[in-house]
Amino acid sequence: MLTLTRDDGYLLSTAPERLDLDRVHHWLATDAYWARGRDRATVERAFAGSIGFGVYRPEGGCQVAVARVVTDGATFGWLCDVYVEPAERGRGLGTWLTGAVRDHLAELGVRRILLATADAHGVYAKLGFAPLPRPDRWMLLDNR
Repeated sequence: MLTLTRDDGYLLSTAPERLDLDRVHHWLATDAYWARGRDRATVERAFAGSIGFGVYRPEGGCQVAVARVVTDGATFGWLCDVYVEPAERGRGLGTWLTGAVRDHLAELGVRRILLATADAHGVYAKLGFAPLPRPDRWMLLDNR
């Protein structure tokens, strides 16, 4: 389990029992372009099968950000469902959260992390993420 505290008191934790899945579901289902309409049961199953990262406010401990990693814990991870509450944006929480995910996976030995974004390329680029060098090698099966 990972626990980190920033100088300004924000706390990051991978403790599953700390995740506020009511808040997370609300964020994803109502505001996240990639998950709009996702039902609560799907959110619960997704986080149960992943490593969830929560960021919590210094005062009161209310959750203000989330990320999820689907990983085998050895070779590959998919970073997804990264979300920072709108009122908390602009404080560097998304960058801190993503850096913590990257570093935690590196400690596990995971060397390849994949993500998809429509609008946050700059956040991820600061942390070493880059476009796929050979996108022609990747394929997708989308059963929507």
